[in-house]
Amino acid sequence: MEVYRNPIILSFIALYMLLCIGVGIWALRRTKSTHDFFMAGRDLGIMVTAFAVFSSTLSGFGFVGGPGLVYKLGMSSVWMFVCIIMGYNISFFLLAKRLRLLAELGESISLPDVVALRYGKESTRFLISVAIILGVLGYLATQILAMAVVLKDILVETEFLASISLEACVLVSCSILVFYSVTGGIVASVYSDLIQGGVMVIAATLVFLTVVYTFDNGFAEISRTIQEHDPQAIGPWGTLGMIGCLSWFFVFGLGGTGQPHVITKMMMYKKVSDAKYILPISGIGYLFSALLWVGIGLAMRALVLQGVQPELSSPDAAASQFLQNYAHPILAGVVFAGLFAAIMSTADAFLNIGTAAVMHDIPKALDKTIKNELFWARTTTVIITMVSALFALYSGDLVAILGAFGWGTFAAAIVPTVAIGFNWKRANWKAANTAMIVSIAINFIIKVFKFGLPYGIDVGAFSLFISLFVFIIVSYATPLEEIDPDVEAVMDL
Repeated sequence: MEVYRNPIILSFIALYMLLCIGVGIWALRRTKSTHDFFMAGRDLGIMVTAFAVFSSTLSGFGFVGGPGLVYKLGMSSVWMFVCIIMGYNISFFLLAKRLRLLAELGESISLPDVVALRYGKESTRFLISVAIILGVLGYLATQILAMAVVLKDILVETEFLASISLEACVLVSCSILVFYSVTGGIVASVYSDLIQGGVMVIAATLVFLTVVYTFDNGFAEISRTIQEHDPQAIGPWGTLGMIGCLSWFFVFGLGGTGQPHVITKMMMYKKVSDAKYILPISGIGYLFSALLWVGIGLAMRALVLQGVQPELSSPDAAASQFLQNYAHPILAGVVFAGLFAAIMSTADAFLNIGTAAVMHDIPKALDKTIKNELFWARTTTVIITMVSALFALYSGDLVAILGAFGWGTFAAAIVPTVAIGFNWKRANWKAANTAMIVSIAINFIIKVFKFGLPYGIDVGAFSLFISLFVFIIVSYATPLEEIDPDVEAVMDL
């Protein structure tokens, strides 16, 4: 069967691509309005919503960037995925009930709709829309780059495509993504999440077992090998150091409440009471899927240190190289197909919220009306994909670093405005606007001018801390504002 490894893997991926086309065509028939395109009709069941929540978080960030980050920094990366699980609990506690009720109260189809309802100001809608667009560019670039990196690693093993470039793989990836997203909108994303989420939970568990059996003494041998050659990597803080890890603890724990591709799903399920079932299913699904994140990263580092595996050209190649060289061909094919599914559905979610910001929220904030909104929403989806693809190719960052940048941009702008503002009546639009402007400025000044923070402190954590501080200070420094009675009633629940 080893002789047919690459054809088997390519067959699974090809079958998945055909499935994407099928899902897109099916979803096209269900998508008759912008409400369907952006909000899936607000009637999702428990399992669909739960799998959509954890799949949106993991995606290419976890399955490609995660192992690469573990390979490069050791146990530092554990502070990301463990804190994300903690972030689910914080998000559901602070937002699940309020977001769902406010979305129904205002017939909202996007997160900025709900924010405008809470604060009563179109300028707040405008600023959160800008923050979402900027964060989408970084996070969508993560998905596109992850898909292209994996596709390239697979295709170079074939004789007739051995010299294929990363740019060509980005073009292929974007073409499939555009078709999938333009036809189906969020409907295609959330329903495919149910299938691929289940596949990835099972596949990640099997990959983790493969990692264990690749070494004679399992994880004991992995730990011993890394300990002998790079003891800092296997320590609790990894090579990033304590301060850097704690900054990830902050931004990936609390920052989960500011991820629009995740919290928007809390506006889509049928009944408010469903949240108590959705949370544990999402957390358990994410926990099992993240086994691949840690397992492959440590295994590839140990294999390189033992001299069994050549040094990787890029940390992002860790997952694809392990699956191609050490996993059973059928398992590798299933995981690669599931990986593409995870990336595709999450990328679709980002395109969806980005397009909603451009075509629905910003025009509404400026009191403009877009005719034939559904057509222009699909056109905008194509444009955002192209811009993100260029960002992915020429930013020079690893998948995980791009993902962390997108996560931090979202967290710093949205956590104060949404997670705090929806629970604290003292908060007002002046505080929300100021915090968003400050956070966007900090994130992009540091990114563009490549300023480094001491002790490995994450940029997103730093900007989140500043924006929270500004939000609280401005809220206390400005007069208490009257809240819409219906909104206040929801906040009192």
